[in-house]
This record gives sequence, C-alpha cells and structure tokens, in this order.
Amino acid sequence: MTVVVVSALGVAACGGNSTSGTVSAPTTTRTTDTFSGTVQVGGSAFHSFPVTQTGSVDVDLTAASPPANVALGVAIGTPGEAGCTPLAGASGTVVAGPTPQLTGVTTAGTLCVQIRDVGQATGPVTYTVTVTHP
Repeated sequence: MTVVVVSALGVAACGGNSTSGTVSAPTTTRTTDTFSGTVQVGGSAFHSFPVTQTGSVDVDLTAASPPANVALGVAIGTPGEAGCTPLAGASGTVVAGPTPQLTGVTTAGTLCVQIRDVGQATGPVTYTVTVTHP
C-alpha cells in the first residue's frame, strides 16, 4: 500500500513575518479494470491495460476455480509479440482473495497482467483479476 505524506512548511520572511501552508501530492484518479478468462494446465493468459500517469498499481486475483484454493502465478509486465513479459519484482504465486496480492508503482504506458499455472492446476482454471491503476 502506498502512503502519501502531507507535510506543513513554515517560511520566515526577512521582516519576521511568517507564512505557512500545506503541500500535498496531486490527486490521481484511479481506474479499476476487471478481467476474466481461463488458464489451461501449464498455460498462461494476459490482459493489457493503459496507465495514464505514474502512480500506484494494485492487482487482486479475486476468484480462481476449480479448485477454489488453487495457487496461480500473477505478474505485471509489458505486452509484446511473445505475450506479457513480467517486470522485475512484479510477480508472485497467489491464491484468490479479497485484497490486492501485488502492489507497486509504475509509469505511464501500456502494461499487462499475466495469470499462469504454476503446476497446481489439474484442469482448466477460470479466474477473475482486478487491476487498479492511475
């Protein structure tokens, strides 16, 4: 989770007067994209999405079955001819749940979320993943 700290600054003028104000980070509008699909045994799938500015990105595998507790690989990356290439440090093996399993900061551009079998699937796995981004 990214925390934005707001700090107060005091500035003294030559005549002994002082002013104070608050400096805060600009407000970033965030978008949530929801993607669904199926991953075959040993396979992967990905979905592309646009990021309009630098900011926090959260990925949540909200559902995956059968079975309900199957672990899948999830990654944020860049799309290309070879699929979705994960960014360094932007992947993990997760079980579906109600809170984001991947969180980070990224720059503007087209990114992708990849979902892959990590060896636990015994048949096709249906999933839903949400990506919240600037």
